Amino acid sequence: MISEGGVDEMVDGQGGIRPQWRGLLGVLGALGEGGLAERARRLDRAFDDEGVTSILPGANDHSWRCDPVPLLISAAEFAELQAGLAQRARLMQAILADIYGSQSLLADGVLPPALVFANPAYLRPCGIAVPGADRLSLLDFYAADLIRGPDGAWRVLADRTAGAAGIAQARENRRMLARVMPEAFRGEQVRVLRPFFDIWQDSLQRMAGGIASRQEGKRNPSVALLTPGTGSPYWFEHMFLSRELSCALVEGADLTVRAGAVFLKTLKGLQPVDVLLRRLDGRMIDPVELEAGSLLGVPGLMDAARGVAIRITNDPGAGAAEAPALAGWLPTLCLRLLGERLLLASVPTMWLGDQQARTILHEQPANWLIRSAGDGRAAATPLAALAEVDRAALLARVEAQPWAYAATAAMPPSVAPSVGARENGRSGMVPRQVMLRMFLVFDGAEWRAMHGGLARVLAPEDRLAGALPGSGIAKDVWVLNDDRSDIIGPAAVPLGSLPIRRTTGDLPSRVADDLFWLGRYVERLEAAARLIRATLNRLTRGAPLPRELTEVQTLAQCLLHAGVIQGDLPSIVASTTPLADAMLGSVREGGAVGRLFERVARLIELVRDRLTGDMYSAFTHSLRLAHADAQRARRSLDQLAHAMVGILRFSSSVAGVAAENMVRGGGWLFLELGRRMERAWSVTGQLAIVLDQPPSRIEPALRLALELCDSVLTYRSRYLTVLQAAPALDLVLADPGNPRGLAFQLTAIRDLLREATGETDLPFVAEAEALLQEALAAVRTVSEAAEQAEAASHLPARLRAIETGVADLSDQISRHFFAVLPTAHTVGMNDTNGIKGAA
Repeated sequence: MISEGGVDEMVDGQGGIRPQWRGLLGVLGALGEGGLAERARRLDRAFDDEGVTSILPGANDHSWRCDPVPLLISAAEFAELQAGLAQRARLMQAILADIYGSQSLLADGVLPPALVFANPAYLRPCGIAVPGADRLSLLDFYAADLIRGPDGAWRVLADRTAGAAGIAQARENRRMLARVMPEAFRGEQVRVLRPFFDIWQDSLQRMAGGIASRQEGKRNPSVALLTPGTGSPYWFEHMFLSRELSCALVEGADLTVRAGAVFLKTLKGLQPVDVLLRRLDGRMIDPVELEAGSLLGVPGLMDAARGVAIRITNDPGAGAAEAPALAGWLPTLCLRLLGERLLLASVPTMWLGDQQARTILHEQPANWLIRSAGDGRAAATPLAALAEVDRAALLARVEAQPWAYAATAAMPPSVAPSVGARENGRSGMVPRQVMLRMFLVFDGAEWRAMHGGLARVLAPEDRLAGALPGSGIAKDVWVLNDDRSDIIGPAAVPLGSLPIRRTTGDLPSRVADDLFWLGRYVERLEAAARLIRATLNRLTRGAPLPRELTEVQTLAQCLLHAGVIQGDLPSIVASTTPLADAMLGSVREGGAVGRLFERVARLIELVRDRLTGDMYSAFTHSLRLAHADAQRARRSLDQLAHAMVGILRFSSSVAGVAAENMVRGGGWLFLELGRRMERAWSVTGQLAIVLDQPPSRIEPALRLALELCDSVLTYRSRYLTVLQAAPALDLVLADPGNPRGLAFQLTAIRDLLREATGETDLPFVAEAEALLQEALAAVRTVSEAAEQAEAASHLPARLRAIETGVADLSDQISRHFFAVLPTAHTVGMNDTNGIKGAA
């Protein structure tokens, strides 16, 4: 828990309002009673619309809210902070260069060995010398958590050298606040954030150009951002940074090390990577030399970095400088390594390996926070908040291993105005404690700070220090430009002319795999909805006729075949109640439809960096609505029918947005290929069940086949009310112009495969053509038969053979395009391994 109190950000040392706050307070006051609370609600809605929160409620929900009242910093105060933090960043570079290089600080007794070698972030493989390498390059990005002390001065609570989170949230806060409260910006000249990202991008491109120039042949430099994936609470930030910095978003499985160099696996082959922007725990980055059990890293990556075939930023071992206990030595280290006095002090910190420090701690335990000496991501424990027995137990652990702990002064952070409930119950501005996180990047010559940052609003139960939590309330940070001068970004880095490319081969294999399966699962969700809706139409008409009972039994068999419901057919169709209960159970948590929602949501997140903002918003908005309707449809068949309509709207929005917004390249191609493969598999399986009737019942079977293929109106417009086997089967099996028919799917699959490979004689292209010809031949058999009903009743065996052929074709596609991945998908809906199963 944090201490109460702290100075007021709005008030100066004489009790007056700081100049930078006066204009903003006037704007906020003009909003009137309840106006500020309304802006807060609009901000929350804007963040939901933009997809900053999770797609499905409760699914990996790592969401931040933005307080509409920003934190203001004057130009003069920012200049002091920038100078102090730039010096600390240079100091961190020098410390890392020493402990991973000559280790003179340890040899001379300046630093205790326990502070380095017992530090979990100190990675010995990073200390192997690289001939001619600049050890200062261990650190390229730096951040710091600051609090304003009781004397009004800012102090650093934590140095972040391993890659701090929150920069994407800072940028989104600015964008959303400008949209929701534009009047607040009109009276102030707020420094913009964009130049910081330009500097960062130019720095990465410069590094990549240096690496690429050492290698044979002329090519464009390549930068990639390494992420642990969608399971990370900072996935949104990783996706955001990859776009802002124009680098590929990759996971460990996307990369491989060959002949000492790092490559990205794409459909076209291996593409070299020159710079890796690390957003993965340094210990997990290489399972060969670091964490052996890591499934997220790249084997051989450290060896490639030592060979200067790739530059990793920040270096995997850079987190060693985050050790909280190191703060106590920074003034001495600054004089020794930089020859300068430390400009920006830390919050008073003691290493408890020193006896004198432990004596002070025991004399004044309520004044200190206990922290790990080496782990800067671990939360601090306030002794004042512990019960006597818990405090005694913690102090006993400190005495047992004093070198493993540090103590930081329990300094209350400053307070700033925020939206909240007042004592009278009305919403308005209330004081809340804040912590400021600022970001800096090294441009190759000097450290440059972002003209803003992330201000966290601290709740009473929050703990100081530790990693950035996955959710909370944040503030936009405004740096006011007092002199009204323009902010000029860096000059562009000169690059060679880019060759024109219109190929699909540069799409990473993992992304193609995810898009393929996104298409399949969207279609699978739609097919389930259509089957449930067709069944409900018959169950809700009252007492069913004998013909309708037969259709219900057929539909139940289709639902079982598709994995939408579970059980055995006789017991499910014994009466309408078991079937209704089974369909209602499918939309509940853990049911087949519920699992499909989760898988579609996860796949949308996996390919989010390949979707524009409008596309992502369209996908997620319609998916949220459909999922909410499905969650309410747990007891009522009417609600279940309404939920199925929502699913069909979602699938239609995916198809429409993809058709109109995606460039006809690799992304669209594999999304479309997945949809067509799944629809072909679904149509053949359903029609094989529907047509498995004696000749005397083939007419109602044909009617149901037209309904499931959404082709009733088309048939009536062509043939009026006359229903015959050959015309009906031609429409659903052989008509290349019917987007719900089998021939359309197989034709599209064949053409998409030709486009993806650029070849026409590959085995799976020939297989797609053979399946199409078999479908056409099956219809010809019926049309040429003297007894069409008799011929139609013999089609199920041929359709099941086509269904098996489609599944085999899917396996061939996976082996050809996605074989570089260590995982595989399963075709059935009953798979227990989630979206991806074992290899």
